[in-house]
Amino acid sequence: MKVKIKKMHEAGVIPAYAKPGDAGMDLVAVSVSWDDKSGIVTYDTGLSIEIPEGYVGLLFPRSSVSKTPLQLTNCVGVIDSGYRGSMMFKYRCLNEEDDRYYRVGDRVGQIIIMPYPQIEFEEVEELSDTERGEGGFGSTGV
Repeated sequence: MKVKIKKMHEAGVIPAYAKPGDAGMDLVAVSVSWDDKSGIVTYDTGLSIEIPEGYVGLLFPRSSVSKTPLQLTNCVGVIDSGYRGSMMFKYRCLNEEDDRYYRVGDRVGQIIIMPYPQIEFEEVEELSDTERGEGGFGSTGV
């Protein structure tokens, strides 16, 4: 599947799979900005992408984030097919004294492009019974 991508910054790095079988492609930071008031650090990839209709781009942190004091602010970023702006990651810095954060040129996250179904909700009076029923948080055990 071919997906159009545009460099918004000359240093933008076109994502590619690192190894056969990888689901995500790494995204590299071309700039970083800090908001000292909120503790948010924003990494811009300098890339814009044209997600085909019927697909979504999902932005996830890389597993290396566990070695930093960073936490992706929205857990998973969503790139809809109509968005044409630069792909960015916003991380909350949980410990500003810790300098193990990403820098320009580092891989700061990954993108996975997936199809999604078009959903039409049907309002009903009752739902089917299941073994779990209405059991919520922790109801199936620890």
